[in-house]
Amino acid sequence: MIVTAAKLIGAGAATIGLTGAGIGIGTVFGAFILGISRNPSIEQKMFKFCLIGFALTEAIALFVLMIAFLILFSFLLFYFKFC
Repeated sequence: MIVTAAKLIGAGAATIGLTGAGIGIGTVFGAFILGISRNPSIEQKMFKFCLIGFALTEAIALFVLMIAFLILFSFLLFYFKFC
């Protein structure tokens, strides 16, 4: 019972990193909009950088979710093997 509670608390704490990913994505697109409003002629060049920034930030979010799922399901196999 305590192991299950600790597992759920740990997985919940691991998903806090999704907040940082959301802030990062908002920052990337906010900077893109500000850059385009200041100099519309470089839209194509900035859009490439915007997509790269979005992809890298989204990769961090996927890593955070992967860690949360590993926390949730790694102990599940351990529990059924020894109980």
